[in-house]
Amino acid sequence: MAKSDSNRGKRPGQGSKKGNSQKPYKRQATSNPRLKQAPVKKSNPDEIRLNRYIANAGICSRREADTYIAAGNVSVNGKVITEMGFKVKRSDDVRFDGKRLNPEKKEYILLNKPKNFITTTSDEKGRRTVMELISSATKSRLLPVGRLDRNTTGLLLFTNDGDLTKKLTHPTHGVRKIYHVHLDKSLSLADLHQIEAGLELEDGSIEVDSISFIQGAPKREIGVEIHSGRNRIVRRIFEHLGYEVTKLDRVIFAGLTKKDLPRGHWRHLTEQEVINLKMIK
Repeated sequence: MAKSDSNRGKRPGQGSKKGNSQKPYKRQATSNPRLKQAPVKKSNPDEIRLNRYIANAGICSRREADTYIAAGNVSVNGKVITEMGFKVKRSDDVRFDGKRLNPEKKEYILLNKPKNFITTTSDEKGRRTVMELISSATKSRLLPVGRLDRNTTGLLLFTNDGDLTKKLTHPTHGVRKIYHVHLDKSLSLADLHQIEAGLELEDGSIEVDSISFIQGAPKREIGVEIHSGRNRIVRRIFEHLGYEVTKLDRVIFAGLTKKDLPRGHWRHLTEQEVINLKMIK
């Protein structure tokens, strides 16, 4: 005869027979309080990933940097590094194709300069400088590219990219600069042609790239394109012929324009604008 299963459905330890040898059921602990959790490793603020270091140096994007690292183009303190996620200190000697990199992130800020600000980082006479106008833009130390007179308005670029600054300020690269000039009287056609042909100033000859009257404006408003960076050069060209420049505004600089940038305001350059500047030969 089959034995009846009177304990069916009961948990171990709930049987009716006396002396049941099964141990009472105990729920397994989900954690052991005696086991210490491994401490969370804090990141070192003095270290950054190698791909970010390369990107900050203006070589390429982080994703592209990973490709160059894997290909063996990057060395740290004399040793080629191909490891992804490798971290470096800012004091390390990091080289890309043998050239040492600067880890400071490159920044580019365009200002539409108003009057009564001088283009310098500081002034012992207490005059207002262009640095005040971009003080909220970044914590990095940026420098103006070239100069604008105190009373000259218009486009002024700031950056910490030394190589680009040298390129944009050297006359051999022919960086395009266009000024809207206001004179105290109408410019004669003869004087316009004379400027166009070139003038001999006290510090040497000077030629403009182009000069023209502005369509629909009085003859005392002139458009001048020039690549020279000599001090007060646009003003001195007209003063040489007996004109006074009452207003001078730089409207184009190296392909950058004042579009959607009100006077006294600044903006960061777009990635494409930076690429265009670096392509200038």
